[in-house]
Amino acid sequence: MECVFGMVGKGFALVVADTSAVNSILVHKSNEDKIMLLDSHKLMGASGEAGDRAQFTEYVQKNVSLYHFRNGIPLTTKAAANFMRGELATALRKNPYMVNIVLAGYDTETGPSLYFIDYIATLHKVDKAAFGYGSYFSLAMMDRHYHPDMTVEEAIKLAEQCIEEIRSRLVVAPQNFVIKIVDKDGAREHSWRRTTKD
Repeated sequence: MECVFGMVGKGFALVVADTSAVNSILVHKSNEDKIMLLDSHKLMGASGEAGDRAQFTEYVQKNVSLYHFRNGIPLTTKAAANFMRGELATALRKNPYMVNIVLAGYDTETGPSLYFIDYIATLHKVDKAAFGYGSYFSLAMMDRHYHPDMTVEEAIKLAEQCIEEIRSRLVVAPQNFVIKIVDKDGAREHSWRRTTKD
């Protein structure tokens, strides 16, 4: 019962993900960080099959680093999103990755941005996005309370409302969540919202 969601505010983007590693009816871990740091100003929240998620996110992270190493400049968030879309589209015709991505980044020219990339290589630039069973509740909350000029405090409050809604309404709800933010100062972990210990 995974859940990854994100939103763009005034000068920042935020990504939230549950931290449970689940297979069938078993919970293997409750501290799995599903938001990967691509580089200093990009966050990639991923949901999907555990093996595909780990392999694809590491593959993308290493290729983004390789591009920066070879060319001396980092990929923009848009370029990274298009690279991911291309890789998913290529894999779709061979051995598809069952992974959905919420990519958040901050570029000095364009500011914060958020991209929705699903397992069939659909790519959209959006203000808010969600994947997983929790998306039914988080998208409903964001549709009601989101506005483009949100401050960090307002976005964190909305994220907490989404988490609370997921915990109270989803039958098999994930208990722990991690919140990460990217802005002009870079990508960083904001906080964990826990109800269970490791």
